[in-house]
Amino acid sequence: MTGLEGKKVALAASRKIDEMCELIRKKGGIPVVHSIQSTVILDAAQVLPDLRWLAEGPVDWVILTTGIGTQALLDQARQHGLFEKVLAALRSARIAARGYKTVNVLKQYELTPDVRDEDGTVENLIRNLSPFSFSGRRVAVQLYGEKIPHLEAFLQEQGALYKEILPYKHLPPAEDTVLSLIEAICQRQVDAVAFTSAIQVRNLFEAAQKHRLTQQLQEAFSRDVAAAAVGSVTAKTLFDNGVERVVRPERERMGAMIMALDKYYRDHPF
Repeated sequence: MTGLEGKKVALAASRKIDEMCELIRKKGGIPVVHSIQSTVILDAAQVLPDLRWLAEGPVDWVILTTGIGTQALLDQARQHGLFEKVLAALRSARIAARGYKTVNVLKQYELTPDVRDEDGTVENLIRNLSPFSFSGRRVAVQLYGEKIPHLEAFLQEQGALYKEILPYKHLPPAEDTVLSLIEAICQRQVDAVAFTSAIQVRNLFEAAQKHRLTQQLQEAFSRDVAAAAVGSVTAKTLFDNGVERVVRPERERMGAMIMALDKYYRDHPF
């Protein structure tokens, strides 16, 4: 018998749902979808001025923070006939990359980052960028759907001439959807919740705070409902919101997260 046999696992993600549902079912579990994150790729025309800035250069550094954002930038450049110029800019600039998904996208275009993180966090990427001089350097920063204040502060302090590029953005989830997940957790209608991004955690706890359900949510996670995080950034956001018990895989993969959850229940049957 697997650890997830008969367990109801809520999925807070909006991407790769089918794959995770299939894996949960293979382990005997019951997936319950409560998508509380929506990501929208911006129309290429909205990103055009930034793409031209990048294509016309020169750019000294390009900081890429997500795989989906890196691919979106290249796709948007292609739509405006700027693909070759943007790719040339990436080849001539030094590249800093956060996350294995970003590195994998770069590999498809035979690009290798000069600097990368070791744990999936922007904080670690900044530490690894610290030995370099950014004074007067032109830097393109691909945002991950929202501003990155600590990276912005670092570049300002270093005297960089930077431009933020937003290839996609996150839309707030419908309140009813988030409240439905909160109710399922607080009423113990699910055994576990799988989170694949920090924004899902923030959306959950912001709604809980608004409706004065934070304490009930934290109690459910501490006693009966397991919280699973795909990686260190998501896990830290759970910790920051008072969730002390977090299941996470060694490798930051969605499939690995489900396997880690299965192992958790095998090791902690109840």
